Amino acid sequence: MASVSSTAPVAGSKASARAHSGVAPLRAGQGHSFFWRRLHSLSGIFPIGAFLVEHFFSNAFATNGAAAYNENVRFLTGLPFVFFLELFFIWIPIAYHAGYGFYIWYRGETNVGDYPWTGNWLYTTQRWTGAIAFFYMGWHVWSMRFNGVHLLTNSAAAFWKVQNEFHHPWAVAFYFVGIIAASWHFGYGLWLFAAKWGFFTGESARRKFGVVCLLVAVVFITVGTATMVAFLTSPQVAPPAEISTGAQIP
Repeated sequence: MASVSSTAPVAGSKASARAHSGVAPLRAGQGHSFFWRRLHSLSGIFPIGAFLVEHFFSNAFATNGAAAYNENVRFLTGLPFVFFLELFFIWIPIAYHAGYGFYIWYRGETNVGDYPWTGNWLYTTQRWTGAIAFFYMGWHVWSMRFNGVHLLTNSAAAFWKVQNEFHHPWAVAFYFVGIIAASWHFGYGLWLFAAKWGFFTGESARRKFGVVCLLVAVVFITVGTATMVAFLTSPQVAPPAEISTGAQIP
């Protein structure tokens, strides 16, 4: 076998010492950084991703009419220990995932203009869709849970409340943008999770799974759009009696 000459510095030489002194021993993150990044990746799939699947499916009950949607909201809000389920499986994971995601974005450098490669574009879209989805969820929670009728104790007003909000064109547009952002962020997040955790190591396998993840995002966008159309095209639902008579609803 023919030998191949190398100009690499000999171990122990000054050149080698200079090279190693400037290279981090763990490029994926030193110390606890590697753990927090893995936890950030995992939390995006479970429990946040699982909740996203459930939320899209539950909202799709609107395609079966107001009664079916309200009944599903009544079932979900009537689960035992619903406050603690939301706290530990929704709010705390979302707060961590979003907070650490913004931290990663802050520590990173945007170079998509200098290096317009596919990977850079995907990284940029993942950061922006995550930010849009985060602010969309914040507005959605405020408008559905803390503004006006409280759906935890008045599930019969659920369909009416969403339908009434869709009277504002800007709300419809924001919902649609939020659905696209959340769907893309979850779809590409699935691919990143599989790549980071070593489920797919070959280039061909990663490419094929990328197509699957793209289809997942398309399915989510389709379901979300169909749900919006159901609220927009259904006959106007009358407000609950407590609202129409002017009674106070907690």
